[in-house]
Amino acid sequence: MLSFRAVLRLLAGLLLAGLAVPAHAAALPPAFTAALKQAGIPLGRVAVVVQPLDAAAPVLSHNADAALNPASVMKLVTSFAALNRLGPGYAWTTEVWADGPVADGVLDGNLVIKGYGDPTLTLERMWLLQRELRARGIRHVRGNLVLDLSHFALEDSDPGAFDGEPFALYNAAPGPLVANFNATTLRLRPNGSQVLVEPDPALPGVTLDSRLRLTEGGECNGWRDALTPAVPDSGRLELLISGHYARACGEQTWSLSAFGPAVTFDLVFRGLWAETGGTVGGATVPGVAPPSPPLLAFASEPLAAALVRLNKHSNNLMTRNLFLTLGAEVYGPPATLEKGARAVRAALERHGVPTRKLVLENGAGLSRVERISADALTGLLRAAWKSPLFAEFESALPIVAVDGTLKRRFNGSPFGGHAHLKTGTLRDVSALAGYVHTARGERVSFVMLVNHPNARRSEAAQRVLLEWVHAGGAR
Repeated sequence: MLSFRAVLRLLAGLLLAGLAVPAHAAALPPAFTAALKQAGIPLGRVAVVVQPLDAAAPVLSHNADAALNPASVMKLVTSFAALNRLGPGYAWTTEVWADGPVADGVLDGNLVIKGYGDPTLTLERMWLLQRELRARGIRHVRGNLVLDLSHFALEDSDPGAFDGEPFALYNAAPGPLVANFNATTLRLRPNGSQVLVEPDPALPGVTLDSRLRLTEGGECNGWRDALTPAVPDSGRLELLISGHYARACGEQTWSLSAFGPAVTFDLVFRGLWAETGGTVGGATVPGVAPPSPPLLAFASEPLAAALVRLNKHSNNLMTRNLFLTLGAEVYGPPATLEKGARAVRAALERHGVPTRKLVLENGAGLSRVERISADALTGLLRAAWKSPLFAEFESALPIVAVDGTLKRRFNGSPFGGHAHLKTGTLRDVSALAGYVHTARGERVSFVMLVNHPNARRSEAAQRVLLEWVHAGGAR
């Protein structure tokens, strides 16, 4: 029997094989087609739909039905489904049990933590969780730290399988217990003739082996590219950093996804707990939470707030956890990718968004197989506009030349500050989708997908088309 991923790859291949010959493009602005030609991008690898939200049909439609890879624009799909299925006030919980008596600040037993996929447990929120535990009388744990990971059922995966960058934060794996977006943060600074490397917070039980060479002269450009992390297969927790670091760099902060989510959660929890004088006497072990009510049910920030960080900064880990959460909420735990895909598809169909060309893998766009049509994305944007939750949906998107992934894009353009757009970028993929506010005060849905080896050269064409829309070309 074919695996879930194998089926996705087969579907994506079939959809690409059916990519249409370029549709009639006479209506495309000449400056736009010229910019694509200059970039070496054929029209057959571009899909565009532009439609005023109060219009019955698009004013610009090219290859609208082609199934293309949207990269991170797929986050719009997961966000829309979750917002409408779970609601803007939805909150994840992280539950904690004291498995033993508590007296004089000491838990004589295990501390049990069960996660439900909260992707918002930053360092600040982890500190708040621990503050709640201290308020309940726990400062020292004599037993083990027991982590219940049963809410997710995921196959083991290689974090570097996507693009050979296993330590990149955008490749961090999802999990039911995730702390600080699975980031291990290191502070680097010259110290005499050496490079001092310090974790922030501390990493109890981790051997940090720095073999960095301090170099003199030169500038600090591309300093991260000169660093090589490794986790040796030594049977113990160890992080090796090699390469060179220029004195001119001064102090820098470097975040990477060094360990799996459960390990990073453990390290962050213990590191922050120790900072306030707390101790955990035992080891960290997997386990199952007791059937009794928890001592603490720590709620996340609401979904509407989480979507702002998720979309404006295109956070893959948050999206992947949300995708899995949606599946578990709709079809029951444990969360799986298959349940997440079913839940998203059902939510779109319930709102009349076409799903015939939709292929979902993780809902974040960090995929070579995910596919959607520009027509379906336009349907989603219009369904969101008609929804009572439109304000929450649109406000979560980056604003051109103002914030998020678009803070430094299209600076100086007349539509700066006048468009909420989700970006999508992969090798051979560049995409934009969202809403443009025209100079006439109208709101227009905008979708542009490019799948071609020269996709990264499409920004000039994107700018031309957005200027055309903002100036009123959509009327």
